[in-house]
Amino acid sequence: MKRYILLFCFFIASFFVQAQQTDKIKIEEKDYANQEIPMADKFREEGKIYVVIAVILTILSGIIVYLVVLDKKISTLEKQVKQ
Repeated sequence: MKRYILLFCFFIASFFVQAQQTDKIKIEEKDYANQEIPMADKFREEGKIYVVIAVILTILSGIIVYLVVLDKKISTLEKQVKQ
């Protein structure tokens, strides 16, 4: 039953994704020449860019540590199965 509910939710969500794809903006030559990123500049001015970088690094380091610990657990289980 949960599978059908989840499938139905994904089915409904797909309509919203398709609706967003209909509004296409034409990319012009001046868009390729744009080298400024206003959001990043504003974050840099306010010092918030360091918070963003710290959060990203924390998440990535957590994922890496989790994978290393998981690999150690799996290798010990493999050794136990061989014995």
